[in-house]
Amino acid sequence: MSPSKSNVRTYLCASHSLKQGGIGVRFKVHAGGEVLPAFVVRHRDGVAAFINRCGHRDLELDWSPGEFFDLESRWLICATHGAHYDPKTGACQSGPCNGVGLTVLAIIEEAGGIYLVDTRYPTQSLGIETNP
Repeated sequence: MSPSKSNVRTYLCASHSLKQGGIGVRFKVHAGGEVLPAFVVRHRDGVAAFINRCGHRDLELDWSPGEFFDLESRWLICATHGAHYDPKTGACQSGPCNGVGLTVLAIIEEAGGIYLVDTRYPTQSLGIETNP
């Protein structure tokens, strides 16, 4: 990794815009010539970001844009098949994900903002969807 790439970070959203177990922020990343949907959420231990693809099928998780948590705000849930994922690690907890977790993205929360710092996945500057 070159020194210039190691310091790259992309602003995703303001820290206060993510409520624990609430609506997440969707954004897009690039990987191997492909544009992938991604999201960031706040859980009880902090924030986490993932590629928005179910481990069971190549489908986005959210019920409607930004709605990733189950009714109890405990698990991330696939709206299509009901697979449950740990919101901190992305690990499969139950359902048809059959042990296949979500792809975790490296992020940091500092100075009132949340930033993508994962050099594997550059972002699209116009790909961030703000909360309603």
